[in-house]
Amino acid sequence: MSRPPVHVVRYGLIKACIWQNQTRNGERFTITINRLFKNGDQWKESQRFGRDDLLLVSKVADEAHTWVYQQNAVTRESQHPNKDKGAVA
Repeated sequence: MSRPPVHVVRYGLIKACIWQNQTRNGERFTITINRLFKNGDQWKESQRFGRDDLLLVSKVADEAHTWVYQQNAVTRESQHPNKDKGAVA
């Protein structure tokens, strides 16, 4: 069974799933962007986008980027709580 994404950004039928991975170099995030569509009674996903999807693709990509950036900032702050706060080492 696969693990769920740590965060999902969705606008209409376009979604970005953010996946967390632990590596030797620390925590890393990867992002997948998909378009949802219905085939009969089943929902499916595609990595192909039409012209009218592209603005929403850019919006979910921007929000995914912001979320990952904020998570990385939280991680850096927890590893170096006094850095850039005027504290003397």
